[in-house]
Amino acid sequence: MKPMNPVFAEAKTTIFEQITRLAIAHDAINLGQGFPEEDGPYELREIASKAILKASNQYPPMLGIKELRSAVSEHMSRFYDLNFDPDCEVLVTSGATEALADTLLALIEPGDEVILIEPLYDCYLPLVFRAGGIPKRVRLSPPNWQLSENDLAAAFSENTKAVLLNNPMNPSAKVFTKQELELIAKLAIENDCYVICDEVYEHIVFEDKKHIPLISLKGMADRTVKIGSAGKTFSMTGWKIGYVVAEKNILSTISKAHQFVTFTSPPALQHAVAAGLSLPDKFYHSLSEDMQCKRDLLASGLQKLGFIVDVCEGSYFLNCDIEQLLPHVIEKNAARSEQSSQDLQFIMAMITQAGVAAVPLSAFYISNAPQTHIRFCFCKSEETLNAALERLRQWLTSHTQWAHAVHSQ
Repeated sequence: MKPMNPVFAEAKTTIFEQITRLAIAHDAINLGQGFPEEDGPYELREIASKAILKASNQYPPMLGIKELRSAVSEHMSRFYDLNFDPDCEVLVTSGATEALADTLLALIEPGDEVILIEPLYDCYLPLVFRAGGIPKRVRLSPPNWQLSENDLAAAFSENTKAVLLNNPMNPSAKVFTKQELELIAKLAIENDCYVICDEVYEHIVFEDKKHIPLISLKGMADRTVKIGSAGKTFSMTGWKIGYVVAEKNILSTISKAHQFVTFTSPPALQHAVAAGLSLPDKFYHSLSEDMQCKRDLLASGLQKLGFIVDVCEGSYFLNCDIEQLLPHVIEKNAARSEQSSQDLQFIMAMITQAGVAAVPLSAFYISNAPQTHIRFCFCKSEETLNAALERLRQWLTSHTQWAHAVHSQ
């Protein structure tokens, strides 16, 4: 048989799928994959169900139903004081991943360089490769995830076509500062390139942090693509409704890619998301406050167990340094040491022995990844988080060296 496309034929199963399968096999509490345990607002589900019965179930407009495009435009005005025309500057997609695929296919030609900031979400690299792009890495490292001006500037060249920015960032839970965003904007303008902004966690930021859309900065409205996700905002990730906001000429080309990828998305869900974007400010404040409480619950519990918790400013995720725990856990799994990284060995032991799943941070780097950090997802019920912490406590207590070290602190 003739070879298939190597980008996908040679791709490995995602770390999320690997961990989920193992978690199911061992009846583990899955804090690895980023989906909420509790469904979002009942009124939105009710609107969707009524729309299935009473509204059209045929193809909606390719750009998305008018009500949702208008709601996205009004949302941009309400939260960011930005004005985009719903008729030609807003596109509805089947989730943010499709939006990313459409955007990269529309903007990138073979040989174009795309700057990626790692650790990076796992779909970015194959999508860039499939579009013919050449990835250029800028590396952030735990625990503080600081963006180096020198490293970022060095990544640009005459071949740079775009920067792909995830803010708030999965998996690092970083919220980029205004100064960092201004640096990215300055370099994008100087090098005449686009910035593709994956902002699916825009409403999940904590404490005094504020999400600033890069598209709102001076000179960026005409070169930025902003991607949002109803799945993250309304805690219904299975709905797969995303949206793209961009200047009309950019959006026109992205929409042409969209028409040949999915063409459109379920109209009933679009009606519900349109209503959701109009929910009062109280909903959005409660969303971030609720997630912050869950973050604090998990962080406090993990710290008591000896995990060193990294900075978490937004998103669903909490990263931990496990270096001081490694000697007490993976020594019993030494046979695996030559086959997998230390963080993955720790997680395999945690799933099979403790019944709790997380994902290794190393899976989000292209190469030379940190080996002692793992990512937990806290968008679960308090009951689930407490149950996971209790399982971890019992597991770690069974390691007498760990118990002695913790109790002597």
